[in-house]
Amino acid sequence: MKDDELIKWLLEGDISIQYQTHRDLLSTDRPDLQKRIATEGWGKAFLSKRKQDGHWGKRFYEPKWTSTHYTLLDLRNLCISQNNPVIQESIQLIIDKGKSEDGGINPIGFVQRSDVCINGMFLNYASYFQADASGLESVVDFLLNELMADGGFNCRSNRSGARHSSLHSTLSVLEGITQYRVNEYVYRLDELEQAKRSSIEFILQHQLFKSDRTGQIIHPNFLNFVFPYRWKYDILRALDYFQLEGLTWDDRMKPAVAVLLKKRNKDNAWKLNAKHPGQVHFEMEKAGKSSRWNTLRALRVLDNFKVKTVPGVKAN
Repeated sequence: MKDDELIKWLLEGDISIQYQTHRDLLSTDRPDLQKRIATEGWGKAFLSKRKQDGHWGKRFYEPKWTSTHYTLLDLRNLCISQNNPVIQESIQLIIDKGKSEDGGINPIGFVQRSDVCINGMFLNYASYFQADASGLESVVDFLLNELMADGGFNCRSNRSGARHSSLHSTLSVLEGITQYRVNEYVYRLDELEQAKRSSIEFILQHQLFKSDRTGQIIHPNFLNFVFPYRWKYDILRALDYFQLEGLTWDDRMKPAVAVLLKKRNKDNAWKLNAKHPGQVHFEMEKAGKSSRWNTLRALRVLDNFKVKTVPGVKAN
């Protein structure tokens, strides 16, 4: 597909894809499309699964992909309207009844120590959906308390004594910090901004997917583009975060962008490489097929950084 055909193909997708295509690739404000996400397609389907108790699945974190937590993350990634009262009610329910003594959101209820990765994701969607500021303060306290010496975060830092940050956890917290700032929360914002800068540097030191000691690929899954990405890290998710945060080009991004370009199909789209196994509400896209989600995200990354080619790299 040529560029205009690719845009046309994206605009034939779900209403959430249409909205983000207009916003991110065509630079056109379409609030009318955003309002329709709650009443059409994937957005309507997710909302229809909500139960009378205000939860999805079996409450906050069970089963993983159909739980309240991951459904709210899905709805945030659809960019459904931020002031949706049903979603805001569910988030307040979590704040009121889901905290541990350490101030973080507790995934199950009997776990004493909160999970850094979960709280980063929670800060992301709770900030996006404009949760009451006072309810987020203890989450911010918890996350800042878990900032590691190397600049990032690790969900095992307060459980098994991890001493090196995790790309998974660091990116989840970064996404939360950015949404917190974008939505004009102010509590400990300067400290969060410092943590953001050190966390971004942590990812860049690893060139997004390489060991800072050996230069080898940390995990092959980091090069697979999966959506929804859940809690798991991959380089497209990281690059998409960088464009959202408005970072300027850094040459340490080059190896990841080279992979991104190489994985582009002959039709100029990107495939959904795989799916994270587990129960889902419904299937948005099929693994192994051209993916509107991945294509949309890849195009806005390349557009943001004004990258068309990397020397020595050709699309497949």
